[in-house]
Amino acid sequence: MKKVLLIDDDESIIEVLKLYFEKEGYSVSSCMQGDKAIATFNVAKPDIIILDLMLPGMDGNDICREIRKTSDVPIIMLTARTDTLDKIVGLELGADDFVAKPFEPKELLARVKAVLRRFDRKDDTESADDSADQASGSEVISYPGFSVDKVKYVVTVDGNEIYMPPKELELLFFLASNPNRVFTREQLLENVWGYDFYGESRTVDVHVKRIREKIENPDREQNWCIKTVWSKGYKFETK
Repeated sequence: MKKVLLIDDDESIIEVLKLYFEKEGYSVSSCMQGDKAIATFNVAKPDIIILDLMLPGMDGNDICREIRKTSDVPIIMLTARTDTLDKIVGLELGADDFVAKPFEPKELLARVKAVLRRFDRKDDTESADDSADQASGSEVISYPGFSVDKVKYVVTVDGNEIYMPPKELELLFFLASNPNRVFTREQLLENVWGYDFYGESRTVDVHVKRIREKIENPDREQNWCIKTVWSKGYKFETK
């Protein structure tokens, strides 16, 4: 049975969503205060989190940031705002999807199922291939002064380990695994986020920007970089 953690300060939303999710066979935990969310998360150990952006005590972005320090559990954020910046910030912090309030519970349920399918496919693939990948090194991509290890989820630049949320690392790994090949934003969404990702192509731009800030140094010559191909998309260029 999949476990859902609902974090929202609106009791009516909690009650309605609990009914919908339990009817679909999910186990549901809830929390209505931001400053208690992390403790609730640690106890509940959910398979997915529905996280409101505006909460008393600690907002959704801060909660997402704290959870991402230790876990890649899927997070769907809820927001009553229409500001695109909120969505961009949430995606940068590691949110997997966004749903705007007001919303239909059936739509949220569909998104939860879609995110869990993607997450389960990734886990199944990694479990099946883990031993072979570690032996063959196919999950470790290396270039001079740079490597990305998808088994250990570690990026190294000039000997220094660089922290990246899971989706940033997976995007970087995918691009670096296909050097000098151009991918459209839609192709990157399809290959990294999954066929049924509900986000927009802007998501790719946000993640690429964050990756560049972490691995590229304009003051030092590097034989690799993520290059924007005008009107097309991106490629991992090697010299």
